Amino acid sequence: MVTPAFLDRGRPDVPDLVVPAGVTPFHLAGRPVRGRLVRLGRLAEALLSRHDNPPAVSALGGKALALVAALSTALKFQGSFSLQIKGDGPLGLLLADCTDTGSLRFYARGDAEALDTLLADHPEPTDRELTGAGYLALTVDQGPDMDRHQGIVEISGDTLAAMATHYFETSEQHACRIMLAARQTPEGWRAGALILERIAATGGTVDGVVNGDVGEALDELGEDAWDTAVVLARTLTDDELLDDALPPEMVLHRLFHEEDLKIGQSRALAYGCRCSRAKLTDVLERFPEDDLDHMAEDGQITMKCEFCNIDFRFARGEVGRHLA
Repeated sequence: MVTPAFLDRGRPDVPDLVVPAGVTPFHLAGRPVRGRLVRLGRLAEALLSRHDNPPAVSALGGKALALVAALSTALKFQGSFSLQIKGDGPLGLLLADCTDTGSLRFYARGDAEALDTLLADHPEPTDRELTGAGYLALTVDQGPDMDRHQGIVEISGDTLAAMATHYFETSEQHACRIMLAARQTPEGWRAGALILERIAATGGTVDGVVNGDVGEALDELGEDAWDTAVVLARTLTDDELLDDALPPEMVLHRLFHEEDLKIGQSRALAYGCRCSRAKLTDVLERFPEDDLDHMAEDGQITMKCEFCNIDFRFARGEVGRHLA
């Protein structure tokens, strides 16, 4: 017996891939510094290769995925953290999000002719040349029963790291250092991030690593300790950030072993498109019967999930009329 489309909640044919140590939180004890190291590993190839994008667009997508993976660790509830870039450049829209459980997805839409023209003149364009002028938005979605929280800033800077830094400096008034990298390797696409945050001089827990009143120590070290951490972070190369053979703990030890490094519990990341036939059926049910008839070609309605790049096909009789 075939399951009706509106009851079919099965996952589409997408990779069942988990990276166990995708995000590694850390903290410099007694210093106003915490951070996250992100390594997407094989997950970058699985997510980016599903789309027929030019390498420059895939590289920006990889950096966006690494960024939202890092930022989503701040979620203390069921929901998702998303990044949206909308500009007037050849790449008009980029979306990436990560859930509280580490499920990632990505989508980009651009003008193919404009992209070809740009890449012919600049084979390795900056992120800003791809996006043009526009805005960057970061959104926390706590589910259908809660209000979404969104911050929006004008695109500023040549790289996604600079754009995100501008966001935190202006919207959050929060000092941070963001390093992002993504590129094709002999093993496929790889992407990673290192993010440092200067935390307030208050007691409590830092990413679950330590407890206690650290406020006094943070006040004493202050700006000098933050500057030292940033200088050390700058020594990290893209090769080190993207090398699967280097465990996250080794990378962090190389950078901060003299700064009383404390490493927290790593978090898994996974391929995470959340589409299903049932969800798309719910969308189709909102259309009048006449509209559904016009959408059908040869008795089939086709809907594409832009995130996982899969076409879902519905026989016209599967939707609409079962509610009549």
